[in-house]
Amino acid sequence: MSSTPIDQTVLVVDSETDFLDWARQQLKASGVRVITETNSANAFKIFCLEKPDLVIAEMHLRPSGGLDLLAKIRAESPNAMVIIMSAYGTTQAVIESMKLGAFDFLRRESLPFTMKVVVDTALKAAAELRSAAPVKPALTVEQYHDDIVGQSEAMQSVFKMVGRVAMSDAPVLVTGESGCGKELVARAIHNYSERNKKPLIAINCAAIPENLLESELFGHEKGSFTGAATQRIGRFEQCNGGTLFLDEIGEMPLPVQSKLLRVLQEGEFSRVGGNATLKSNVRIVAATNRNLEEAITKKEFREDLYYRLNVVGIHLPPLRARSEDIPLLAEYFLSRIAQKQHRPLLQLSGESIKVMQAYPWPGNVRELQNTLQRACVLATNDVLLPKDLPLGQATSASEVIDLSAAPETQGSALTELTVEEAARSLFEALTRENGDRELLPWIEEDFTRRAMELSNNNQVKSSKLLGITRATLRKRLERLGIRGASSSGE
Repeated sequence: MSSTPIDQTVLVVDSETDFLDWARQQLKASGVRVITETNSANAFKIFCLEKPDLVIAEMHLRPSGGLDLLAKIRAESPNAMVIIMSAYGTTQAVIESMKLGAFDFLRRESLPFTMKVVVDTALKAAAELRSAAPVKPALTVEQYHDDIVGQSEAMQSVFKMVGRVAMSDAPVLVTGESGCGKELVARAIHNYSERNKKPLIAINCAAIPENLLESELFGHEKGSFTGAATQRIGRFEQCNGGTLFLDEIGEMPLPVQSKLLRVLQEGEFSRVGGNATLKSNVRIVAATNRNLEEAITKKEFREDLYYRLNVVGIHLPPLRARSEDIPLLAEYFLSRIAQKQHRPLLQLSGESIKVMQAYPWPGNVRELQNTLQRACVLATNDVLLPKDLPLGQATSASEVIDLSAAPETQGSALTELTVEEAARSLFEALTRENGDRELLPWIEEDFTRRAMELSNNNQVKSSKLLGITRATLRKRLERLGIRGASSSGE
């Protein structure tokens, strides 16, 4: 905590004066101003007067408990940083503390090992929050007429194409990576067309088994196959006069492709097991994340159907290719989340937006939406900082797990990352640094070398760091060709 600014203040509240003396010495050595108090009512008055950067409060206080103090402090200052501690970390106590907005919950017996790390993290967050300039939304959710959002040149081109094709009945093929919003484009085409009073029906061709997809699209007659107890009206009949959106069209089985081609050419079809020829006036908008030209070469997609569907093609760029749209998209999603959850609108700090714009977003807009929803659920402040986002926090393998940290602090440092976040960061680091190697062998060699360096080539200490036996370590060192290692336990 040597980097902690001296002008930060910590209020420690506990009924035991011996503990307060210990905490004062621990925190003063780290360069912060420490205020101590034994009474929760007096502690709240001190908080209102001093506005400390961090409050550390014991669960069991008088005249009211630590949770009551936490609730009062958060009501007075919604962004206040409060750490609750107790000798009994019961499930209810931990859950209630986090529900009320605590920054963390610490067990008393772990304080000699964890307090410095957690306090340093909390003070850093408090400093970031004070200096963060929240970016206010340019629009409210009511001002967005469509769910498809973007001001980049690439998206403006998409909007122009939507406007041009909306008034025609020509089939449209929307291409792009998963999660970039292909269905939203289909809905925009339908909403701005003359068919907007009729239904828009969406079907995921990859989610329906081959033997059921034909019936789903064209319907079936009673008794046409096992289980067909009644006649079924298919989507083409239900959607007459409207728009049928065929998502993941590249996964459509070849037999169903043939029947779809007939509908596009003749405007007619028959139900499964039926003889009657039916007419349907349906506009087709299809979408795929596959390269259909490659699928044609592999005989997995009909070439004639491809040209029938691709009368007008619209390509949606991935989110990483239009990072200038990220602030606008984030504002939109935060507004919608606040509206649906009936909660105050959260804002993003300028640094958070930079972090999001630097991230490659392999899951595209869908991943951005899920990330912000998770951040809103877990947020304890009204401004989202980079630490609140599960992405872009670690940029290399060495930042994910700091093996140079003292053993007593490693557990606390690791709890700041979930397994999912650590794995994602490792994969990103591998892609940047060792793209031609596999992850597990790379981690094994890199971590083994790192452990040997930290232990000055002492095998006993290295094996403890790695969590393996000394015999296993010796075999690994020999296999990896790592030399200069001593087996001494001194």
